Amino acid sequence: MTHDAAADHVEQNRRYWDDQAAGWHGPLARGHWAQVEPSWGLWSTPESQVSLLPDGIAGMRAIELGCGTAYVSAWLARAGAHPVGIDLSEKQLATARAMQAEFGIDFPLVLGNAEKVPYEDDTFDLAISEYGASLWCDPYQWIPEAARLLVPGGRLVFSRYSPLFALCVPPEGPASTTLSRSQFGLTRLEWGNHVEFVLPHGEMLRLLRACGFVVEDLIEIQAPQSARDFLEVSADWARQWPSEEIWKARLAG
Repeated sequence: MTHDAAADHVEQNRRYWDDQAAGWHGPLARGHWAQVEPSWGLWSTPESQVSLLPDGIAGMRAIELGCGTAYVSAWLARAGAHPVGIDLSEKQLATARAMQAEFGIDFPLVLGNAEKVPYEDDTFDLAISEYGASLWCDPYQWIPEAARLLVPGGRLVFSRYSPLFALCVPPEGPASTTLSRSQFGLTRLEWGNHVEFVLPHGEMLRLLRACGFVVEDLIEIQAPQSARDFLEVSADWARQWPSEEIWKARLAG
């Protein structure tokens, strides 16, 4: 499967996270690290509701692609897995190291691009991304890279914005009930100082299959009644339409 796209997003997103976004997310890290049960995405969907993590996770070698402050890796480590976190933001990883010291949870943290991970083929049993590589990296780069890193039968799980959200969110302001862009050609979302990626469902399915994955589930998340609004989407909107979704896939073999 071929895909032609500008590759300037890596440095652009690195600057965005180091100069701006890490400052917003850093103060949230302690609360995430302290959670007893994992919860996912904007709407804090509990693990008990979606079972994002595969069975038998204890002992699994895991790679968190675009780990940010690495709280997902911390959850994996508590569950008995052996995680590695990779992220392109030095400031995000600095927060992650501070959390490791505070909570006494240690695992490798790698400064790098999740589209080109410095590990050998067939190294990991699980690749995971919660709004990391799944949103900030080119899917035509990071998904083949995840397939390369996984052993046969390895699991890929990730959460991201839904294509419907991407179609309805305007250049400024929250998602509305009006389509703001075409679904055909939907891949790269330009936000001025950073770039995000959202593929339509059909293209994502074809890409995963081309990389050797068998899709096992696609969960479209509904915001709970108690949810608060976010700048990009209101809770009322996300109670009517899915703003985010979870994919679960297995590498054939």
